[in-house]
Amino acid sequence: MSIPAPRAVLELLKPVTWFPPMWAFACGVVSSGVALQERWWLIIVGVVLAGPLICGTSQAVNDWFDRHVDKINEPHRPIPSGRIPGRWGLYIAIIWTILSLLVATLLGVWGFLAALFGMILAWAYSAPPTRLKRNGWYGNSAVAICYEGVPWFTGAVVMTVGTAAAGFPDWRIVVVALLYSVGAHGIMTLNDFKSVEGDTRMGLGSLPVQLGVERAARLACWVMALPQVVVIALLFSWGALWHALAIAVLLAVQGGLMLRLLKQPKELAPWYNATGVTLYVSGMMITAFALGSMNLMAS
Repeated sequence: MSIPAPRAVLELLKPVTWFPPMWAFACGVVSSGVALQERWWLIIVGVVLAGPLICGTSQAVNDWFDRHVDKINEPHRPIPSGRIPGRWGLYIAIIWTILSLLVATLLGVWGFLAALFGMILAWAYSAPPTRLKRNGWYGNSAVAICYEGVPWFTGAVVMTVGTAAAGFPDWRIVVVALLYSVGAHGIMTLNDFKSVEGDTRMGLGSLPVQLGVERAARLACWVMALPQVVVIALLFSWGALWHALAIAVLLAVQGGLMLRLLKQPKELAPWYNATGVTLYVSGMMITAFALGSMNLMAS
């Protein structure tokens, strides 16, 4: 059996998808309110774990178990095109899983457990018998929590490793991470618009398949917007008035972009991912700075 070229392996791991969990991890670091001094190596380990390792693993797992669907939707991908030959896609997914869990041991007990949880969801999303992606409600939830909640939690945990505050992060961090995970469910729905044809033929119940593109787009917009409204309200109640106002402005702009998206959802989903989602993740970091200030003052 021939060995895949390094370029094909890198394409299988999809570096373009690494940004969301790496950004969420950075949000967790900032939200902890702990000084960065003497923790740079842990932060670097966490960023590599969130992006190239765990997210990369999830992409390899997904492409292996989606290889038949990809023959219809995206035949140019490494596995259906033959650039990742034989069962190498599965072997890479297994190797990357083991490597990810080994690296996760450097982040302490909570860091390892968070990584393990994310890895379990990554396999459950794509692999039988669970194959959560067969239903857009469950599948998108698994991806959203892996992309936003788990790395945010891990980033906060990493900053308390070896300190007197070591342990479970502040409850406000957990609540906000969960809220942004809920919102990311809508982002995942928009990502499904590109594969409606193949999902329909292969019996995958993505939300655009179940609800139709127009209804799924409206649902995605509400799911992205409402958690941000809750975050704004929480920040106001916690005294972070300027941070709340900044996120409110970002949400208002997103609202305008959503109105355009809903006119041609399938065609404009990539455009919205480059504009509205950018504003969404910007709000995440603003929220992280607000929480970091609160936790710093409380320490």
